[in-house]
Amino acid sequence: MTYSRITGTGSFLPEKVVTNSDLEKIVDTSDQWIQDRTGIKQRYIAGENETTCDLAEQAARRAMEAAGKGPGDIDLIVLATTTPDQIFPSTACLVQSRLDIHGCAAFDIQAVCTGFVYALSVADNFIRAGNATCALVIGAETFSRILNWKDRGTCVLFGDGAGAVVLEASEEPGILSTHLHADGDYAKLLHVPDGVSRGYDQVQQERAFVEMRGNEVFKMAINTLGRIVDETLAHNGLKKSDIDWLIPHQANYRIIRGIARKLQMPLERVVVTVAEHGNTSAASVPLALDVAVRDGRIKHGEMLLMEAFGGGFTWGSALVKY
Repeated sequence: MTYSRITGTGSFLPEKVVTNSDLEKIVDTSDQWIQDRTGIKQRYIAGENETTCDLAEQAARRAMEAAGKGPGDIDLIVLATTTPDQIFPSTACLVQSRLDIHGCAAFDIQAVCTGFVYALSVADNFIRAGNATCALVIGAETFSRILNWKDRGTCVLFGDGAGAVVLEASEEPGILSTHLHADGDYAKLLHVPDGVSRGYDQVQQERAFVEMRGNEVFKMAINTLGRIVDETLAHNGLKKSDIDWLIPHQANYRIIRGIARKLQMPLERVVVTVAEHGNTSAASVPLALDVAVRDGRIKHGEMLLMEAFGGGFTWGSALVKY
């Protein structure tokens, strides 16, 4: 039987750092208020001419280098983003060209903060079905482009970045299971109201920005992520103690702490990057994974539980033997 395994990770962040103190100068907030409610201290923001494709390309190159793969080895590109460079072609196609990869399938997935988990699941299924042997899976965002910098409830939360993995066919299980869900009834709790088919009215530019009902989203995230942890463990016949590392979506430190408590997992076994990166949406899980792989915390053979929750609402998990 064919499985898929992660054989390389990579990530990339813009140069510009925006601290909470910087935000105090442009919106009615404070460093203490932001840290107390979210755990965020700073975030990276893309430069004026820096795009999602730019970030994705560099993360992909680093993942390919880590896996020892060249352009001719890649036969699938799946890129998760909410902030594509263009309406079309897909950012995956733009990255494909930058990397000098030709002919293989390349497409974007839009599941907001759950995007990378969705993309990983799709690539895993391509490989299991025999339709690919070496996939490049990317989560990349320039979320700062859709923020209202006058709205202290949202602009303090998000940042830009990219993360990527190389996923290869293997006789040994790597991606043990993925679990994907969505419920569009909750769309208006976290959304960008305007869009292309609605005319994208440039006169009402505020409709092009993220809107969020924070307290309701927080409660939904806690409940939903708790359920998907149970679902993932039950599906694989595992106990909480079988998980070596939790790699959660980096949205809010209180949510992360709550999920760790449910797993009865000490925070030392949870990869937490929210303080440095903020919420990078589809990039947050692969960014956190790459950080922990490169600093030596995560080692081969360990059991990883990745989980995320985002607008849609979407939510999902991936159980991975690294």
